[in-house]
Amino acid sequence: MSPDPAGAQAATMRVLIVEDEADLRMLLADALTQQGFAVDTAADGIEAIRSVSKSRPDLVVMDLMLPVYGGFEVLKRMQKAEFAGLPVVVITGRYTDPTMEELIRREPNVVGFFGKPVDADKLG
Repeated sequence: MSPDPAGAQAATMRVLIVEDEADLRMLLADALTQQGFAVDTAADGIEAIRSVSKSRPDLVVMDLMLPVYGGFEVLKRMQKAEFAGLPVVVITGRYTDPTMEELIRREPNVVGFFGKPVDADKLG
């Protein structure tokens, strides 16, 4: 059996999932772990910033509607110099019209935008 280069690459990547709904947070974490990613989780914006500072993930998958610091606040904080270039995939269950979605996509660190329910296979 030949080595799986995609799996090998995933194993070296660390993903932070920021989601306040515990069931969805664990579902996404399990799906990405099964794909070979190292996964950390956070339930709110403060935990997200702490985790990014501590573990330096390669990618953040983040709900837009979060307690404490909301998604926009976290996005802005992740654009500061120490986090510059950290890619973020935004997920949301909240209705966003095309104009709002475009504004979110234009944030310098946003590399993807998905509505809920999220297909974890699209994230990997």
